[in-house]
Amino acid sequence: MNEKRYFILDGIRGFAVINMIIYHFIWDLVYIFRFDIPWFESEISYIWQQFICCTFIFISGFCEPLGTRKLKRGIIILGLGILIEIVTMIATPENRVRFGILTLLGSCAILIIPAKKFLEKFPSIFGLILSIALFLLTKNINDGYLGFNNLNLIKLPSNLYKNSITTYLGFPMPNFYSTDYFSLMPWIFLYISGYFSYQIFKRQGFLKYLKISKIKSLEWIGRNSLALYVIHQPLIYFLIILFL
Repeated sequence: MNEKRYFILDGIRGFAVINMIIYHFIWDLVYIFRFDIPWFESEISYIWQQFICCTFIFISGFCEPLGTRKLKRGIIILGLGILIEIVTMIATPENRVRFGILTLLGSCAILIIPAKKFLEKFPSIFGLILSIALFLLTKNINDGYLGFNNLNLIKLPSNLYKNSITTYLGFPMPNFYSTDYFSLMPWIFLYISGYFSYQIFKRQGFLKYLKISKIKSLEWIGRNSLALYVIHQPLIYFLIILFL
């Protein structure tokens, strides 16, 4: 067994991957193949989708201190995100992906490298509380407000929302459309909260509990999550067409 591997993290990521594949399978049925599945528009479906993406982003931030060749990996992930944007805009423009989750994760992995000297100035518990607070405060900025879900605290100036750069940051330009939109804000704050959580686990000696292997199949999926993410949508699409 690899003593340096945190198998619990692999298992959590693997569980999120399975949920993602199931979610996207149903999404394809509803929005591409026009199946009538009313509950998929419900609050439960939204919570499910948020659980999946929040798990990926938080775990990615938690694992950031564990990685090697961090800049190279960040560039690869960002490049895959850009490639997915190009392919979907050409092949399926009505279901295009712009600034998707891989673009976000690659950006976070790159940006946190120069930001570490600044982040290290904060006590870990304070940094965790502050990053979570900023995530909750900026959760609604895509919709023009500071606030979280149904709680809109401050309406933001409309002139913030004007071009591709502002869209990337979290202020989508008029008529912007993407089937998978993860702007830098608010999600970078969730990524940073994962980073600070790792520091707390390390300081408290909790990391040893993450080395326990539980479900090897889930752990394998978690270790190969990037490859599975890249191939799962075209594979799902092909299988649905095959069976229909």
